[in-house]
Amino acid sequence: MELIKIVIIDDHDVVRKGVVTYLMTDDELEVIGEASSGNQGAALVLRERPDVVLMDLMMEDGNGIEATKKIMAEYGECKIIILTSFYDDEQVFPALEAGAFSYMLKTSSADEIAAAIKKAARGENVIEAKVAGKMMTRMRTPKKLAHDELTERELEVLICIGNGLTNVEISEKLYIGVKTVKTHVSNVLHKLEVQDRTQAAVYAHRNQLMKQ
Repeated sequence: MELIKIVIIDDHDVVRKGVVTYLMTDDELEVIGEASSGNQGAALVLRERPDVVLMDLMMEDGNGIEATKKIMAEYGECKIIILTSFYDDEQVFPALEAGAFSYMLKTSSADEIAAAIKKAARGENVIEAKVAGKMMTRMRTPKKLAHDELTERELEVLICIGNGLTNVEISEKLYIGVKTVKTHVSNVLHKLEVQDRTQAAVYAHRNQLMKQ
């Protein structure tokens, strides 16, 4: 039987050594390398090409998210299991978006970690229950679009821009001063993060705002 090759990346020596010691007692697993930083770990993984990586998140010299991005960019078939103490939104979603395959907390038992590694090798991911809950909540929450930040008046101005109206024409149509129009246009461009009126008009048509 071919062994599952593993690399462990964690800047806490005690944690890393403990996990290595336990995994090496399993006759299905083989730890082929370990690293104490994200950058060192990414280089190791790209050189050794393990089947599974155990990745901490909070490390100096390249954190786990940066290391995950580097690895996935060049070695996409690698299964990265995040093993961390953190499960806040600022860590969870960037890690998963970077390409992490599974997400576990360090409160997991050694048996659970070993089982997750074997599942990853079979293409089955493991997501910590607290993290899975966050993912479900995010999926149920409608994604806000840039124009959702516009006020009612700014949206009217955007629609006018989409119709090709000048500031003077917008002023006449909405019964507001030209100076006020300029302020609204500036706010619209800023909130939509576009460079000019042309891009704003394209945004309006692409998002079907002209039908409003």
